[in-house]
Amino acid sequence: MKKALLAVILVLALGLGAQAAQTVRLGVTGSIYDEMWAPAKALLAKKGIELEVIQFTDYVTPNRALDDGDIDLNGFQHQIYFKDELENRGYKLTNIANTFVVPLNLYSEKIKTVAEIKDGDIIAIPNDPTNGGRAIKVLAGSGLIKLRDGAGFNPTKDDIAEYVVKIKLEELAANMIPSALPDITAGVINDTYALDYGLKAEDAVFKDTSIDQREYWNLLAARTADLADPAKLAVYEKVVKAYQSPETKALLAELQGGFFLPVGWDEDLLASFRK
Repeated sequence: MKKALLAVILVLALGLGAQAAQTVRLGVTGSIYDEMWAPAKALLAKKGIELEVIQFTDYVTPNRALDDGDIDLNGFQHQIYFKDELENRGYKLTNIANTFVVPLNLYSEKIKTVAEIKDGDIIAIPNDPTNGGRAIKVLAGSGLIKLRDGAGFNPTKDDIAEYVVKIKLEELAANMIPSALPDITAGVINDTYALDYGLKAEDAVFKDTSIDQREYWNLLAARTADLADPAKLAVYEKVVKAYQSPETKALLAELQGGFFLPVGWDEDLLASFRK
């Protein structure tokens, strides 16, 4: 009888231990995500899920790591970049939740306004196609350039019809532009890298006006194959719910004075995967 009781206790203990040890590895880029995901991490811990936030230093590796199975989820990119990655690299990944939207602003250590930019000045933009296209639209919005009629949603340098100010565009890796600011006139910088460099929204020389476009909404991604696993699907649903919580919303309102805006939380992107 005692042996049977001990066996039951052991089984229960092992089961609880396994449940407590459940880990979800989330890939991100930028230290701001550690703070942003803190409320969700605390909520998930109460449900026996450890959310491990894994930092990457560029925008290329997180999707590759997710597709390879090195991480379970990632949350660092907007929809147009995600779509481009799937089309060009063949990844089998799915957007499982909308997270937030942030602007892509123009920053400088040498000037205070766009009006100070003159012929010959160097302006850096991200060298990846999607962020680069968005940066070109930012420069068009600032009046420095004009785009040709019929330019697509994601324009390239070839779509520039006129340099109103004869600036020189320098394409750099997105994570390198902040550190290049001392050597250039200005740069269009992704927000997470701007924050890591110590820049703030109010420091921007010109602020992005495209945040209402859905394509620039950030997202949470998972491997498509994993969503066919009911156990993993249930865990990922908890992760989404924990992120899209009042606690996270309150925190986002504080980060850089509401610079991070929650969007699309009313959309259930996992509904079609439930059996």
